[in-house]
Amino acid sequence: MVATGTLLTFVVAALASLFMAWAIGAGSSGSTPFAAAVGANAISVMRAGFVVGLLGFAGAVLQGANVTEAVGTGLIDGVSLTATAAIVGLLTAAVLVAVGVFTGYPIATAFTVTGAVVGVGLALGGDPAWAKYRQIAALWVLTPFAGGGVAYATARILRSPSVPERYAIAPLGGLVGALVATVEFTLLGPAGEGGSVADALGPAVPGGAPAVTLGCALLVTAVLFRGLVTHPEATQRRFLLVLGGLVAFSAGGSQVGLAIGPLVPLLDTVSVPLPAVLAGGGLGLLLGSWTGAPRMIKALAQDYSSLGPRRSIAALIPSFAIAQTAVAFGIPVSFNEIVVSAIIGSGYAAGGSGVSRRKMAYTVLAWIGSLLLAFAVGFGAFTAIDAVVV
Repeated sequence: MVATGTLLTFVVAALASLFMAWAIGAGSSGSTPFAAAVGANAISVMRAGFVVGLLGFAGAVLQGANVTEAVGTGLIDGVSLTATAAIVGLLTAAVLVAVGVFTGYPIATAFTVTGAVVGVGLALGGDPAWAKYRQIAALWVLTPFAGGGVAYATARILRSPSVPERYAIAPLGGLVGALVATVEFTLLGPAGEGGSVADALGPAVPGGAPAVTLGCALLVTAVLFRGLVTHPEATQRRFLLVLGGLVAFSAGGSQVGLAIGPLVPLLDTVSVPLPAVLAGGGLGLLLGSWTGAPRMIKALAQDYSSLGPRRSIAALIPSFAIAQTAVAFGIPVSFNEIVVSAIIGSGYAAGGSGVSRRKMAYTVLAWIGSLLLAFAVGFGAFTAIDAVVV
């Protein structure tokens, strides 16, 4: 039987986690996926917040385990986070993200959570997990160059008058279809592991998983090509909304781990299964998206760049690919960094029109500052609390 004190402490930690999930839903995962679509007038701000909440919940349940376990057990070596450490880390990060939501600046959630968890973990007496830090740093540093560069190149192709839209957009859709076929979902794999559509259908198809992947790519390409011939504008908007949905789903799979990861070391002591905690974190993301995301969606869609459908498509394709890479490898990543970098890249394809350099500079400083501040506050707050308790 679980002791009353232990259960009460876990409930407090879970409430802090729920607050963190709300802050993430209202800020990073709730705003960035459909910001480009809203900027292209493909969907309204309020409808985008509603849809992204539902898709984020689904992503949290079906893809959230990898990043959740990485945040909970992979950022610090030698010790496991205690309930007090989890509470301090989560509240530190959540307050910083909430400040970003209400001031209109997209604070990078992964920066704040990583900084806070590492801070409280070192204060607890743990050792730095250098191997994991190198993975995280590599993705964080490469994301602006990879996402922005791919978005820039894609936007240039889509804007080229020498390349008809059906010959440019349809193959890009095929690439997205191939990626979707290889994305892993919890329900499609054996117990404790994920599995992709290609893996699930492969045994029943000649050629196996590669044939399924190729078939998905060709099918999506053909459907898009036909639509772009008959109804080009409507097909563009639908493709853009599908891309936004895929990014929103991926956001749920990644960002839920930032909210509930610190709870992982506590689950065995209270006999709570991880899927139930993932569902709770997904609910927090959904509530955040419905109640707080519209403000940030407007900030990203209108303040950062004035996007048309082509540049929006160019921004969302690399965003989806990078997000799924992070989910697959269990690396906490900021969706603000991913999508904002892609939006800038696609914006510069049109000569930088509508891109606010001043806003970008402040945003980058906010990202770096949030990492350092979260680390310092997490370390200091836990050290002070531990000294008082002892």
